[in-house]
Amino acid sequence: MTSIAFIGLGNMGGGMAANLAKAGHDVRAFDLSPDALDRAKTAGCLPVASAAAAVEGAEVVVTMLPAGTHVETVYTHEVFPAAAPNTLLIDCSTIDVDTAKRVATAAHAKGLVAVDAPVSGGIAAATAGSLTFMVGGSEAGFERAQVILEAMGKAVIHAGMNGAGQAVKICNNMLLGASMIATSEAFLLAEKLGLDPQKFFDISSVSSGQNWSMTSYCPLPGVGPETPADHDYQGGFAVALMLKDLKLAMQAAQAAGAVTPMGARAADLYQAYADQGQGGVDFSGIIRMLAAKQ
Repeated sequence: MTSIAFIGLGNMGGGMAANLAKAGHDVRAFDLSPDALDRAKTAGCLPVASAAAAVEGAEVVVTMLPAGTHVETVYTHEVFPAAAPNTLLIDCSTIDVDTAKRVATAAHAKGLVAVDAPVSGGIAAATAGSLTFMVGGSEAGFERAQVILEAMGKAVIHAGMNGAGQAVKICNNMLLGASMIATSEAFLLAEKLGLDPQKFFDISSVSSGQNWSMTSYCPLPGVGPETPADHDYQGGFAVALMLKDLKLAMQAAQAAGAVTPMGARAADLYQAYADQGQGGVDFSGIIRMLAAKQ
C-alpha cells in the first residue's frame, strides 16, 4: 500500500482517485469542491482540508488540474513546501510543454522526482480504470510512476524526458480534433449523396478512411458502437476541453515553427462551436454545427 496525495477531483480526477483507493492505496484527497470531496470519501479516499495537508507524509502526489497556471501555483505554494525528499510527483493534467518542464526542473532542484503523465480516454475510462497514460520523465521516475498509473489505466507508455508526455498529448488531440471534423463531414456528404449512414459506416470502417473517430466514437447517432452521439452529445469529452487542447497545440506549433493548417482550422471550428454556447457538450457534437451549414 502506498500513501498517495490526490489533488483535483473533477470529472476525471474523481474516478482516478477512486481507482487508486480501490487498488488498496491510502489516498488523501483534496479539491476546492465540497461535493467532490464527499464523492471521494464515498469512494474510499480520506478528504483533507488543503493540498498541503494531503501532501504531508505522502510517498506519491498525483495532480489533475485544469491548466498550467493551476499546476504551477499548486506545486510552488502547496506541494513543494510540504513534500518530503524523493517524493514522486505525477501530474496528469493536460498543460503546455514549457510549464511541465519548468515545474519538473523546480521539483528536481528540491530533491523530488517529477513526471508529466497526461491521459487519453475521457470520463468513462477514468471511472473504469482504463485510461492511457503518456509519461514524460526519467527512466527511474517512469518506473516508479508506472506502478501507480497501472491502477488507473490500461496502458502506461514512456514518451521520453519531462515534457514529452504533454507533447504527445497535444499532438494526439490535434489529430483527434481534426479527424472528428473530417469524419463528420464525410457522414454529412454521404447523406447528401443518398447513402445509408450504416452502409457507409460498414464500408468505410474497413476501408482506407477508417479512423478512431469513426469506428470507436462515431459522431452520428445510431451508427456503430454506443457513443455520446446516442445520448444527445452529453458526457464524453467536452468541446471546451478539446478547444483547450487545440489551443495548446497551436501555441506549441508556433513556438516550434511547425506548420499545422488542419490543426489551426480545427481550432477555429471548435471555437465557433463553443461560441454558440456548446462548450459543455461532447466534441463530436460539432457535426450538428456542420449540418446546420448544409
